[in-house]
Amino acid sequence: MSKTSSGKTAKKSANQYDCSKCPGYCCSYPLIEVGKRDIARLARRFEITYAQAESSYTRFDRTEKVRSLKQQDDKHYGRICKLFDTKKRQCTVYESRPAVCREYPDAKRCGYYEFLEFEREQQGDDKFIATTQNN
Repeated sequence: MSKTSSGKTAKKSANQYDCSKCPGYCCSYPLIEVGKRDIARLARRFEITYAQAESSYTRFDRTEKVRSLKQQDDKHYGRICKLFDTKKRQCTVYESRPAVCREYPDAKRCGYYEFLEFEREQQGDDKFIATTQNN
C-alpha cells in the first residue's frame, strides 16, 4: 500500500502498466464510444448543458450508429481524441473520462505499453513515442 497526495492509504494497482507514461495510444482509436452518462459527465465537468457537451465533444458515427468522441489532428497518430492534450500527452478530463476509457484495457496488461517500454529501452530514450503512421 502507498500514500496518495491526500495522505490516504491507496491499494497498489495490480496493473502492469502506467497510463501516465503512455503518449495516449488508446486515445487515437478512431471510435471511442460514449453514452448518455458520459456526455452528462462531460457537461458537468465543463459546466455546460448536455446539448452543448454532445455538440462540442461528440459526433454520431453513421456506420456503427453510436456517439463517439470527436478527434483532432495529432503528429504521432494522425488523429486523437479532442479531449487529449497533444503537448502534455495526457487526457484533459481524466477524472471525468468516459466509461470505456475508465475500463480500458480491461486487463492487467496493455500490449501497447509493453511495446512502448521495449522500444524505449531499445532507443535508449524514455520519452520515445512509437508511432502508427509513416511520416
